[in-house]
Amino acid sequence: MRIIETTNDPVRLSFIAALLRDAGIDSLVLDNHTSAVEGSIGAIPRRLAVASSDEPDALRILHEAGLA
Repeated sequence: MRIIETTNDPVRLSFIAALLRDAGIDSLVLDNHTSAVEGSIGAIPRRLAVASSDEPDALRILHEAGLA
């Protein structure tokens, strides 16, 4: 797994995950529960990961969407 995004913005993560899903790339949000438990004060960001083999395509999609 490769981390392609780290943020405290759940809307951004959801949008990126939707873009990847539309392209046929599975993603996984890491630290979602931990970030929520700490009160969402921003101390623990969420991470979006994809399979290592999907990383180049995922990064290209982020770049094309103006999110990288």
